[in-house]
Amino acid sequence: MSEQKKRVIVITGASAGVGRAIAQEFAKKGESLGLIARGMEKLESTVKEVQELGGKAIAISADVSNEIELENAALEIEKVLGPIDIWINNAMVTMIGGVNEISSSEIKRVMDVNYMGSVNGILVANRRFLPQNRGHIIQIGSALAYLSIPLQSAYCASKHAIHGFIQSFRIELRANQQKVKVSEVHLPAVNTPQFEWMKNHTNKHPMPVPPIFQPELMAKAVAYIADHPRKEFWVCWPAVKAILGEKLAPWLAEWKLAKEGIESQQTESAPVTNIDNMWKPINRDYGARGIFSKVAKDRSVLLWMDMHRLYVLYFAIITFAVYFLFIVNKQ
Repeated sequence: MSEQKKRVIVITGASAGVGRAIAQEFAKKGESLGLIARGMEKLESTVKEVQELGGKAIAISADVSNEIELENAALEIEKVLGPIDIWINNAMVTMIGGVNEISSSEIKRVMDVNYMGSVNGILVANRRFLPQNRGHIIQIGSALAYLSIPLQSAYCASKHAIHGFIQSFRIELRANQQKVKVSEVHLPAVNTPQFEWMKNHTNKHPMPVPPIFQPELMAKAVAYIADHPRKEFWVCWPAVKAILGEKLAPWLAEWKLAKEGIESQQTESAPVTNIDNMWKPINRDYGARGIFSKVAKDRSVLLWMDMHRLYVLYFAIITFAVYFLFIVNKQ
């Protein structure tokens, strides 16, 4: 990237968690970043980190569920940084609780942010990309876009919904021979601060379903897709297992989730906080990581292999050649 023109990249939900880690990763490449979230104080901390890492950034407060706010944010980014090259939909809210415990207003809010917020991002980006017949939209998805789990019905529904929307959108682009690229990056369980501020209807502190991965690893996957676009990227083995499990043996996946899915999302302790960011941002700066760093993984062999397919292919060819020359020929 150092010899190429630095790109203008928009990241929604850039004030914490995966979005913040993505901003840090692109900052190391010297990219220009338009950072969007509701909480301006945390966004300014992200901007400072980006600048310290060698990137350029501006922060704009906007609620992605409001298309006008998002359009105005895009206009400001273009004014300061120039034409947008990549748009990353990452902003989200979520909650934990059984269907009989959550309210319709909470479900609507999750859909407004996660689904309509992503749709708004696509529409805003598309207005810029289609006339130029260029650009790349990256949707931060989840294995839960394929396999739903208990206690997160609204979140799972929102991820299923945007996955379906993007499938239709991608086919339309292909039918019209448009060169705009659309990628989905489906994540496993990640150690982000969302588990400190998600709306909680249980009496336990929530946690990601193990195994848990650090957000910086997810950011590397997103940066890889920005350089090597593909339709979908299933990040790390748990996401691959969940998606393939739903496709190949959905009855087995549902049986296992019914048996273990509720307990695996809750710690033994009472809720650490009594706050949520459903309708208002949290002022405290949590950074990219949550409270599960002691058990979160920062490496994945499968992810490395997926990001280095050519090396894996060379290794497979060499291994086969050695086997053929030294073993098969002796028989």
